[in-house]
Amino acid sequence: MSQRPAYRIGIDVGGTFTKAVLIDTRTRDVTGRASVLTTHDHPRGVAAGVVEVFRRVLEASAVAPDQVVFLAHSTTQATNALLEGDVASVGVVAMAGQAAAALAEPQARIAPIELAPGRWLATSNRFLVSDDLGEAAVREAIGALQAEGARVLVATAAFGVDNTATEELVRRIGGEAGLPTTCGHEITRLYGLTTRTRTAVVNASILPRMISTADMTEASVREAGIEAPLMVMRGDGGVMDIREMRRRPAMTMLSGPAASVAGALMHLKVSDGIYFEVGGTSTNIGVIRNGRPTVAYARVGGHETYVSSLDVRVIGIAGGSLIRAAPGRLIDVGPRSAHIAGLAYAAFADPEAFVDPEVELVEPKPGDGADHVAIRVADGRRFALTTTCAANVLGLAPPGVHASGNRDAARRAFAALARFLGMDVDQAARAVLDCATDKVIPVVESLAEEYELDPDQRLLIGEGGGAAALIPHVAARTGLRHEISRDAEVISSIGVALALVRDVVERIVPHPQPEDLLAIRKEALEAVVRLGADPAGVDVTVEVDTQTHRVRATAMGAAEMHVKDAAGAISEREARSVAARSLGVGADAVELAASTPGFRVYQTGGEGTRPMRTVDWSGAIRAQRSRALVRATTAADLAAALPDLWRRAGGGDEPAAQHPGLVLLFDRHLVDLTGVEDLAQTMALAASELDGRPADTPVALLAMPAGAAG
Repeated sequence: MSQRPAYRIGIDVGGTFTKAVLIDTRTRDVTGRASVLTTHDHPRGVAAGVVEVFRRVLEASAVAPDQVVFLAHSTTQATNALLEGDVASVGVVAMAGQAAAALAEPQARIAPIELAPGRWLATSNRFLVSDDLGEAAVREAIGALQAEGARVLVATAAFGVDNTATEELVRRIGGEAGLPTTCGHEITRLYGLTTRTRTAVVNASILPRMISTADMTEASVREAGIEAPLMVMRGDGGVMDIREMRRRPAMTMLSGPAASVAGALMHLKVSDGIYFEVGGTSTNIGVIRNGRPTVAYARVGGHETYVSSLDVRVIGIAGGSLIRAAPGRLIDVGPRSAHIAGLAYAAFADPEAFVDPEVELVEPKPGDGADHVAIRVADGRRFALTTTCAANVLGLAPPGVHASGNRDAARRAFAALARFLGMDVDQAARAVLDCATDKVIPVVESLAEEYELDPDQRLLIGEGGGAAALIPHVAARTGLRHEISRDAEVISSIGVALALVRDVVERIVPHPQPEDLLAIRKEALEAVVRLGADPAGVDVTVEVDTQTHRVRATAMGAAEMHVKDAAGAISEREARSVAARSLGVGADAVELAASTPGFRVYQTGGEGTRPMRTVDWSGAIRAQRSRALVRATTAADLAAALPDLWRRAGGGDEPAAQHPGLVLLFDRHLVDLTGVEDLAQTMALAASELDGRPADTPVALLAMPAGAAG
């Protein structure tokens, strides 16, 4: 009997639309999609839209609710709450022993935070000496904070990451008073009392709004007959369950961009590149490296926090950016968009509308300047000229991409601008795209330099409905390869549906020993399993920053309810073809250097360091380098093979020596050890990964020579 079909649903809650996709778990194909207006003003808030779009996508696809094994959504709630100042007043109960009190009190005192012009996160503070701290003193402090308007609490203690008792005491008593409470230690285990406390304040401030949203969403989902666990997109590219969102809602900041990156990783099978999420008004740009998005600590009101989110650069250029001009002169492109101006794109109009087109300069909003180009036609209608229109003029938005419009309409409209500027139509369109991409290219170059991207990794990945408006022209001007995502307009929903469960554990450990790294790795593994990941499929990446003594373990894995891909693995011939295409050579010019049940590693012919591609069982390239050493070995021989490869790749035994980037492959696991700079630590982590595996387990080691980029 054939297995009953099972599906994953991803829902992206945007500022204007809430979009859903239905994905077959066996084939990863998008089998259904739906869209509704985001229900900001509904009594149930955005939850109403989530359930409505869920209902529509199931009805359109004739799928029953009990066939859904995974349901996740992104959310703009946390980001919008902070941008709009829709936050609760926070009371901070700070604590320290008498010996540390004088230093700790000013560090834990958090002043009101300006979130946006005129919008503030209000705070009030109380400090308690924690030696022999009693309940009466805590109740008195909480009562005083309530009297000052506090609706939520933060409990923060000096060295609270080591001893959580006093913070938990405040949580318990705060709960008795009906106040949601965030403890500093549950947000991060890093030292740094001020930043830890500030992060907890940001988290606590959005608790009421986020808990309400979570409760309404979960209730609505259950009423609709959905029994699958409800997951929420994190800002760092993974998902967490709804229970965790109630506790740490700040982790969902930048949830939207993270969803599009997850789509690139899982749907497009991208391992390395520079991604662009191109909307109508702005573009998010970031880096994917070694199959993971690059992350950084988010800033709120200009202040650093310990919230990990995508390292995204936002620029005010996108598919709907308007043109600014004067007679005979192009002034600028963006940041104002056609959407804000209330104008339809010329490229999506009927060509017959453009009778006697003329440039009319408009001011979209007061203060914008009356130099924004609109095209007025004979019947009085006005249309916007945008970067999307320019791309259609030049044939850069072919049929099949979301930005593809009517080229004839775009050229007729641009003819008016060309006359206004004293150019021909193609020159005018190219000038517009040159001006727009002048703002994009420096960001691309900066990211490539900052993250030391290998030339093989400089692939431009266009996502979002406006991708074709910018990315082909950026690629042409820089000489870089580019790809426009299939399903670009719903890539965020796809990313939510396919995202992995993720959690991060961080510690400050001066001179960490191998056993320290193993303990932190174990903690990360256990954390992500608690959030719903299948322990057999979890990969943990450990990074050690020798300058700051920060150790970070990132664990990612598929949820337990995820149905395994039943379609089987690709053949060696297919994998070889994938590697050869990526390397730009014929299939007979690559050789299989190593393999495991989940991966095949290919290199071009020759000796020593050579270009390398690692292709997984599904046909995705999971690791690529222009210079790499590869060693095929077994679990039994790892202890001898790894040190030898380490030294061959230029790694030394001295602490100051440059370390090679090292990746360990076995079964279907890829363990990235490039963030570990010490051979003994690397050996301990590799041995831990293979603990309990049969001695003849095939293992592949990939090493990038010390000093190489990427």
